[in-house]
Amino acid sequence: MINLEMTQKMMDVRSGMNNMATSMLRPISRHYDEHEHEYPQELDMFRSIKIMSRPKKKKEGEEAKPEKPGAKKLGANLSMVIVIEEMCWGDLGLLLSLPNAGLGNAAIAAVATDEQMERFGEKWASMAITEPGSGSDSGSITARATLEGDEWVLNGEKIFVTCAERAEVAVIWATVDRSAGKAGIKSFVVEKGRPGFKLEKLEHKLGVRASDTGTYVLDDCRIPKDNILGSAEIKQSTEGFKGAMKTFDNTRPLVASMALGVTRAALDLTREKIEESGIQLDYEKNPNNISATEKEFYLMEAHLEAMRLLTWRAAWMMDNGEFNNLEASMSKAKAGRYGTLIVQKCCELLGPLGFSCENLAEKWMRDVKITDIFEGTGQIQHLIVARNVLGYSSKQLK
Repeated sequence: MINLEMTQKMMDVRSGMNNMATSMLRPISRHYDEHEHEYPQELDMFRSIKIMSRPKKKKEGEEAKPEKPGAKKLGANLSMVIVIEEMCWGDLGLLLSLPNAGLGNAAIAAVATDEQMERFGEKWASMAITEPGSGSDSGSITARATLEGDEWVLNGEKIFVTCAERAEVAVIWATVDRSAGKAGIKSFVVEKGRPGFKLEKLEHKLGVRASDTGTYVLDDCRIPKDNILGSAEIKQSTEGFKGAMKTFDNTRPLVASMALGVTRAALDLTREKIEESGIQLDYEKNPNNISATEKEFYLMEAHLEAMRLLTWRAAWMMDNGEFNNLEASMSKAKAGRYGTLIVQKCCELLGPLGFSCENLAEKWMRDVKITDIFEGTGQIQHLIVARNVLGYSSKQLK
């Protein structure tokens, strides 16, 4: 039997994070939207929290705790999507600005050696993939990494890097052998302050303005040989490009949960204003005897619930060691697209309130769009879903 109700543990996590979002994030949301590139000092309280980590390996001879046959667990990923939804109900831009929670931290946790985890695991890491001529197709990146003695020499330009200025290190994707295609693409950790590594500029954005987004330029930037994540050998396809791409199966449900939080915030405000206008939402009414406004609201709620169930499923599969490439992309495609449509519709139903700065509705409309774009656009997610369903490779279906 399928149980779609939240457990007590999930409800406790959700309640605690909602209290924090209400008391801390919402009150400063407008300020950091209007003061782009100003670091939110209030977030320093999170610096001591290890948000992106990986399970410790069992010591030699240590026995694993016995589990009940067929038991499934509520793991870190399902808990994390619940936390992110609540925090983004508070403010998506501030969530993206949390110290030590960059996408680069997820890549380090997924691919780094134990020694690299020791060096970089507690540093705030940005992820630099996109280039002026390489966006959705990460395999077409042109940044180069050349091994010279005991150092890698990196050259190239990376754009739209989240937390570009605030991060302490950057995970740079570059090719060590262009003739090898995607297999030649590796990821490297570059510390701030390295000669030849420059933050070229910061972007002025439509939404998520509390989060800084910038451009890196690497001009003969030299880093130690052991700053490469995983192996330098091209034949080891489980590392390098494929290993790093697997990071997205973990993080796409997290992006979907960001869309969930912003969408729910917009729906909560819309419900409040609808009821203030004298319309009482009643789910027992005949659907043929309700107003257009009520019908629109009920449909948006249904889409929100579908977004949430897809996201939870992808996260739950990841916690239980099940391959979730299809489900991760389904959750991201659904949440990014319908989150954007729902928040736009909420602003439409709110009338002038949806486009004024009296409340946060117009900000949510600007913020939510990024969830359909970053970490793989909605169009790319549909391609991934189609390949999985039809059994095609990336070469067969482009």
